[in-house]
Amino acid sequence: MAAAAVEWSVVLLTCQRGGCVSAFQRELEVRRLRGGLGPRPPQLLLAVEDPWARLGSGGATLNALLVAAEHLSARAGCTVVTADVLREARILIMHMGRDFSFDDCGRAFTCLPVEEPGAPAEALVCNLDSLLGTMTHRLCVGSPPGVWVCSTDMLLTVPSAPGIDWNGFQGVRVIAVPGSQEYAKNHGVYLTDEQVQSSSPFKGHPLEAQGSSPPSVPWVLRSQPCHSCLAWGTLKSSLGWSCSQGLVCDIIYKGTEAQIQQCAGPDGTVPLVCGVVFFSSDATEQLLATHVIPPLDACTYLGLDSGAPPIQLSLFFDIVLCMAAGMTEEDFIKGSGDASVRSARSVLWTALHTFPLSMACIPGSSYDYMTTSASDHIRSLTLLPGSASHLRFCKTAHSHVDQPCLLEDGSSVTNSLLEGAVQLAAGSVIQHCHIQGPLEIGPGCLLSGLAIGSSLALQGCPLRDVILQGHHIRLRDLPCRVFTLTGCLDDWQSPAEEATYLNMTWAEFFHRTGIREGDLWDAEMPRRSRCLLNARLFPVLHACEALGLEDVLWLLAPAPVASVRLARWRAAWRMSWQELLPCLDKAAELRARRALFFLQGQRKVRRVLLGRQDSSLLPLARSAVHEGYHEAVLGTLDEVASTAGDTGIAARALACIADVLGCMAQGEGGLRSGPAANKEWASAFGHLESGDIASGVRELAAERQKWMSRPALLVRAARHYEGAEQILIRQAVMSSCQFVTVGQAELPPLGHWVQVACPARLDLSGGWSDTPPITYEHGGAVVDVAVLVDGCRPIGARVRRIHEPELRLVSFSGTPESEAAVELVCRELEHLQDYCQPHAPGALLKAAFICTQVVQFPSQKSLWAQLMESFGGGFEVHTWSKLPHGSGLGTSSILAGAVMASLYRAAGKSASTESLIHAVLHLEQKLTTGGGWQDQVGGLVPGFKIGRSKAQLPLRVEVEKIPVPNGFTQTLNDHLLLVYTGKTRLARNLLQDVVRNWYARLPSTVQNADALVSNAEECAQALRQGNLPLIGKCLDRYWQQKKCMAPGCEPLAVGRMMDALQPYIYGQCLAGAGGGGFLYVLTKGPQQKEALHQILAKSEGLGNFSIHSIEVDTGGFSVEVVGCDPEDSAHPAGDVAV
Repeated sequence: MAAAAVEWSVVLLTCQRGGCVSAFQRELEVRRLRGGLGPRPPQLLLAVEDPWARLGSGGATLNALLVAAEHLSARAGCTVVTADVLREARILIMHMGRDFSFDDCGRAFTCLPVEEPGAPAEALVCNLDSLLGTMTHRLCVGSPPGVWVCSTDMLLTVPSAPGIDWNGFQGVRVIAVPGSQEYAKNHGVYLTDEQVQSSSPFKGHPLEAQGSSPPSVPWVLRSQPCHSCLAWGTLKSSLGWSCSQGLVCDIIYKGTEAQIQQCAGPDGTVPLVCGVVFFSSDATEQLLATHVIPPLDACTYLGLDSGAPPIQLSLFFDIVLCMAAGMTEEDFIKGSGDASVRSARSVLWTALHTFPLSMACIPGSSYDYMTTSASDHIRSLTLLPGSASHLRFCKTAHSHVDQPCLLEDGSSVTNSLLEGAVQLAAGSVIQHCHIQGPLEIGPGCLLSGLAIGSSLALQGCPLRDVILQGHHIRLRDLPCRVFTLTGCLDDWQSPAEEATYLNMTWAEFFHRTGIREGDLWDAEMPRRSRCLLNARLFPVLHACEALGLEDVLWLLAPAPVASVRLARWRAAWRMSWQELLPCLDKAAELRARRALFFLQGQRKVRRVLLGRQDSSLLPLARSAVHEGYHEAVLGTLDEVASTAGDTGIAARALACIADVLGCMAQGEGGLRSGPAANKEWASAFGHLESGDIASGVRELAAERQKWMSRPALLVRAARHYEGAEQILIRQAVMSSCQFVTVGQAELPPLGHWVQVACPARLDLSGGWSDTPPITYEHGGAVVDVAVLVDGCRPIGARVRRIHEPELRLVSFSGTPESEAAVELVCRELEHLQDYCQPHAPGALLKAAFICTQVVQFPSQKSLWAQLMESFGGGFEVHTWSKLPHGSGLGTSSILAGAVMASLYRAAGKSASTESLIHAVLHLEQKLTTGGGWQDQVGGLVPGFKIGRSKAQLPLRVEVEKIPVPNGFTQTLNDHLLLVYTGKTRLARNLLQDVVRNWYARLPSTVQNADALVSNAEECAQALRQGNLPLIGKCLDRYWQQKKCMAPGCEPLAVGRMMDALQPYIYGQCLAGAGGGGFLYVLTKGPQQKEALHQILAKSEGLGNFSIHSIEVDTGGFSVEVVGCDPEDSAHPAGDVAV
């Protein structure tokens, strides 16, 4: 069941004026593409620039609300803004807020040390993404239409089920997080009616409101409790309202100890203001209406365009506070010293004060404001978030680290490449860096934005408790790189005479470096105004030399070194951090991070493929397509495929290229599965067939360029890459040929038939784990049982030598009532050349002659010459199956085994069962049908057995017969039934899908492969015990695993059939790949054939089903030489009524 999520109408991200709004708009669009905005992303994603430089959160909210209403009105066909569009809208406004010292793109785009393996597209996880996930999938679920406003200046974690009661909600609600009283000293807290009740005796107060409307009794927090809130709390209790969501009386910011204590709950925690507010549709409409009233019109872009003077408003203290139950109009309006703000407050009071302001404090949630303290910031990136978080921090996120053992626990590396020996101490962070060792980075450090060229300057420079950052800036039209260096303990705004720089007093710094105050501050600047923020410390340009990291690192150097660098530093044009802030090029910074992400992504591609790791590269492929880096990823995949020197690695690389091409088609252009024999690709395929992988990959890449122009061509190109991958899989599987041993036997007389009859097989567990490449990359285990169907072995072949030097091929299939025969005579070697086309007449039999080396193909000798020289004539082959096409009982592979066994014997050769199992693997690769080994194991080895293959090449199948208790075989015969569903199984596309998902290493597929193998071992143990209920559980589990491996393998009619049978059975499963064919059931009672027939006959919509008895075949397939009576039946095995 899909997790609940809010379907937003509009998501808006507000940013400061001049803050690269187009770059942020692009970031929102990318998140829509990669599925980061819920299952149904909003139609409107808007990055909104504040009309004024210092608008405040309240003004930004009003402006964003206007923009949202305008866009929704336009979509509704209106020519003016109408509030009607807000009635059912769900709007999310996220404020980026002010600049952030530790991330040039602000707190919203501060990257977290997080990876999300289950995400559809791989990407850096920013604080914005974390908050979007929290709002969309947790906090806002269940809320009515309205507007959510969320700040992005905090790290917020919320439980998956916040437990907010929205029944009958009206007005405005603020979200609070429980926190300590110590933390609250520097933050805001809410005082609610519940807290007032618990902190003072009730004195009584006449209630003006009746029913369920909150009272509008004036009150402002001083030192006495709010009488109206006490009375209102009593009324709520009498009405049966929940006490966990109280009414807000006041908002206290940096309050006294007594004020904070008054807000505490029974557990001593206080409800912290966390920057999240919800406005109901009614409240939103009233708030929007104020945008036309001066001076609030100045908060919007319309006011800017109309020439209104700017105004700065706070969301909480100028908008939300007016609705607090303890606030009077007089105190609210007079609370600001600015005349324009007082006027604005008056308008807001009139519009909003009657709406109830409630608070929901979420238990188990946490809030961490992103302060300007470097030590706090480093701590937030190196400590795991609370258990309520949907994110999990990790030491290395989206990074390539050559020597991960040098990263201490408690350190963090995000979106970086660390080459060579880079040692990182606990309590230090590296983000967005490409650096090369040897480097030693001590504790308390933050390194960000450093390129590979900075490595030399860093080497040999001890770093401890410092913040070292590289910045992209733009001076008019001149792009520059600038570096800043500060101390972990430095404060940006404290007066220099009381503060530190590089964790030492300014006086000590001046003494050590030779820098003077006049180098940093103008003489006329008051001493109390001089601080790190406005100190011109950081070189930007030099008259004749390029600047680098060493131009700030010298500030850490001892005095003798510093004296050498001082003159160069003085000669450079320098800027303060305050001066640099408006010049930060956020678009360039985001581009650089993106480029670094895909650079480390290319390293990941090499690491995963060459290391044969079970990590999925499909999410990275999707991101590369979304963000225009697909060519770089394709180039890396080409390189790996052509240079790995390993067919398995090369095949997976080609499969990944097919995935990239499929992603580029963006769901258009047709199905991924389809033909792959276009002659334009033939030359590349020829190189792969001949073993020249490097040339084949180069030609594939050259041909690919011609197929990139539209989705239909991209999908067809992807199919051909999967065709190329299949060539390499075939070559890998053919390594099993070395386990085929053929001996000599007596040549049967001319005209005498060699006849082989085989049982069918039931796969009881583990199927799909035998499928290449899963079987040799993961390892497989399958439990099979050989069975007679309606008392006979339904699959067989017979071969005899004939006088004529030709091959007569006759295939029988179908029921006795509708028997069809396909006859084919091959007299020339060219008649065999379509042996590798599975649907060609007689393809399997032609491939059998070639794989048994009865006929050499290709050869300079004619077919006539080969047959006469070796055998004195030709061969006649008859094959039959009394099972319907697509039965799921392993017919084609078992038939191949029967043909090869009879052909070997008729040609005077002998092969063991183990050899036949591997020979069939070889034949099916020649035939290009693929497939695994479980079918021939099931039909050629008698009774119960478990086949296993290790995760290695060459591919070898080892079979262990499973001993069962005395009498258990008959017990199973009495309880096992076969139901023909009437649905034909089409397994080819299922096979392609499974192989595609395996090569993509989808986590669900990898986990399911593990589960298939473990379930097979458990099923084998249940058979040894003779435990029918446990076997039934394994069957049911196996069916669920099959459905996970190949979604869509359960037709609706089959599902209804299984539901009808469920109460009467221990377990059931569709045979083979599923999709139709036979269903086998393990009944609770013995001899239930007639009972089940009656049950199914009463069920509607099941179609043409039939039920058959089956018996365990303990004898195995038979090989016998019979006479040459011309009246012999074409297929002497008994008939099977289906």
